[in-house]
Amino acid sequence: MQTAAQPRNNDVAGASMIFIMRLVLAVSALLTLFIAPDDMGAYERQGALTWLIFIGYLLHSATLLVAVRYHGNPFWHGKVVYWLDLGWYCLMIYCTGGGSSYFYPFFFFVILTASFQWGFDEGARITLAAAVALAVATWLANNSTNQGQLWLRTTFVLALGYMIAYWGGLGLTQRRRLALLREVSQLSNPRFGVDQTIASILHQTRDFHHASQCLLLMREGPDELWRLHATSARGQAGQGTRSMLGEAAAAPLLAFGDDALVQYARALHPRLPRTLEAAQRVRGAPAWRRLGADAVEPLADLLDAASFVSAPLPLRKGEGRIYLVSDQQRLNRGDAVFLQQLAAQVFPVIENIMLLDRLASDAAFRERQKIARDLHDSTIQPYIGLRHGISAVRQSLEAEHAAAAELDRLLDMTGQVIADMRAFAKTVRQGAARQEAELLVALRRQAGQVRAFYGITIEVRAADDLSVSDRLAAEVFQIVNEGMSNIRKHTRARSGLVDLSNVGGQLVIRIENDSPEPPATAFLPGSIAERAAALGGTIAIEHLARGATVVSVAIPV
Repeated sequence: MQTAAQPRNNDVAGASMIFIMRLVLAVSALLTLFIAPDDMGAYERQGALTWLIFIGYLLHSATLLVAVRYHGNPFWHGKVVYWLDLGWYCLMIYCTGGGSSYFYPFFFFVILTASFQWGFDEGARITLAAAVALAVATWLANNSTNQGQLWLRTTFVLALGYMIAYWGGLGLTQRRRLALLREVSQLSNPRFGVDQTIASILHQTRDFHHASQCLLLMREGPDELWRLHATSARGQAGQGTRSMLGEAAAAPLLAFGDDALVQYARALHPRLPRTLEAAQRVRGAPAWRRLGADAVEPLADLLDAASFVSAPLPLRKGEGRIYLVSDQQRLNRGDAVFLQQLAAQVFPVIENIMLLDRLASDAAFRERQKIARDLHDSTIQPYIGLRHGISAVRQSLEAEHAAAAELDRLLDMTGQVIADMRAFAKTVRQGAARQEAELLVALRRQAGQVRAFYGITIEVRAADDLSVSDRLAAEVFQIVNEGMSNIRKHTRARSGLVDLSNVGGQLVIRIENDSPEPPATAFLPGSIAERAAALGGTIAIEHLARGATVVSVAIPV
């Protein structure tokens, strides 16, 4: 499938070269008209119009070049400029003799630039339009033109233009595929976790092919359930769904051989059944082998697909298959081969991430056990002893004593702290999943303690679509906890706000205090800044007009 993407910023130099060549052609055409006017066919009859068209094209080319070079005009990003060129060349041929015009090779300039800039589809459209324009301009300029010459030139424009469009589109596609391979390799970051990495890769692959869905089915052993990862056009970047499937539920997606590469595209029309494509190629086979419609159409109906390609996963341990599904685009065998190459590039790295994740989880479990024991021996036991001492002092006093109320309050506070620390030690020992719900519960519990102990009300808010991986949850908790502590220690605020949201592929943490006056000196929370930098994020400080201060932390997810 030949597709084209919007030109990138690093293509500006190439585009500038194209605009310079356009100006060179315009100057050359005008000089040719000036040097040899008698050779221009219908020039005598169309003299004023001819000069007007050639000078107009020169001014048009110069204006575009100046706009791109000196004003950063994004006009060159569009396809309209190539169709304007086609119109100019049609007028130039009309005014200089039609099919016998010297300027018909100018069509190859616009075909070449459009093809290498936008790919095969746009190049083929320009080629067809150029052939039609050549024929129409020739017929309007001179009805008695040499028909054989016109036919030969039109055929030559079509044939050579198609070849240029094909090779230009192929080159553009290869560059985009290399760029995708580079991007998905950069996405394979162990810090994001396996699920987030897989979701990001599937989303990038789906966007590249303009498909509707990208599915990944895999498992690590024959006795385990299948894991189905899916991302669709309606999902956000880097996010997808994950579900566990049994053998029966996963069977339709495993209808092909373990090493089979599969491509399917339904018929263009019910009356054209021969346009249906269904083929597979097994490892080591030199060619594709056709599949019967009954072997693929049930799966196509299940996926609601007009076309799909599928490739096996190159896993050292385990098995799986990846699907690219489109409800409009017609995926071809080249897309299937590239999907296999993409899987070969990415999934060995994902297996390494899974291995590192398992090793880190085992090491973290042992460390949690040690921390839980140390926490019990070095912190909880002394607190219990302190509570017993306070209780003994309280019992020695009468109920009407002035210090009795304060001692009762201290007993309640130590009891609550001991209960919280025991719950924390239990969580550390068992390694409870630190997902979104657990994170919010922990933050709101911390905010409740700040309100009870210091009288500061801090609201914790989170967006409905908040997504925080378990690897980031602990770091986010520490960042927010430090922010609450800074509100208490460095401001006179009696209220604050913590807001968590996903914006543009980043987790944004806003910690706001409602202080009546701004800090006397510029303040940068060092601990928060260090944690944000370690996570690849940024920190920003904003002072609001009413005196409040907002600390914003953005962490890529």
